[in-house]
Amino acid sequence: MISSQVISDSRSADMRVRRIVRYTLDERIHHWSAAITYIYCLVTGLAFWSPYLFWLAVLAGGGATARFFHPWSGVLFTISVLWMLKLWGKDLTTTDADRAWSRAMKYYIQNEDEKVPPVWRFNFGQKIFYWLMLSGAILLLLSGLGLWFVESIPLWVRHLSIAVHVIAALTTIAGFIIHVYMSTAMVRGSFTAMVNGEVTESWARHHHRLWYERVTGRK
Repeated sequence: MISSQVISDSRSADMRVRRIVRYTLDERIHHWSAAITYIYCLVTGLAFWSPYLFWLAVLAGGGATARFFHPWSGVLFTISVLWMLKLWGKDLTTTDADRAWSRAMKYYIQNEDEKVPPVWRFNFGQKIFYWLMLSGAILLLLSGLGLWFVESIPLWVRHLSIAVHVIAALTTIAGFIIHVYMSTAMVRGSFTAMVNGEVTESWARHHHRLWYERVTGRK
């Protein structure tokens, strides 16, 4: 007679082998487009922000090159983030599962996953990050336009543009650092999923059980 433990171990091993699609090629292209353009804007923006950081402009091709491509990279970043809304819009709305997850967020931070309620494709923290970057991208673009055409705007608009640009940049930088840490160090498998588009069934069931059940039809 085969014990239930043997059956459970066999099922777990099988789930670690079977893989399912987490991100399509289109989703990965726009994610990495947003990431690359944001990093370029980050490096060049810090170079322009402080003379002590101007050496970063060398990494971006030099001062003149960085000055030319910084605003265009910002435009491309905004387009990529907006396109992700088109791709993921239905997955980014707040649900009852998100509200339950948010109340148990401290367990997620403490890496006590067994105490965290199951979620759909994205958890509430991931949704907050997306909306933070989308609002930040819009504010950076609008304030950036004022800095791009600085000679064509009143002085008070110029000062307002600078203040908004700095605040929006610092806010998105904080979110970006947390996002990179979470996807590379805390939730192993997230980074590779955005590279090859796939995750194991065990990963999906562990981190996004409601989504796993929907796409596989299994509990």
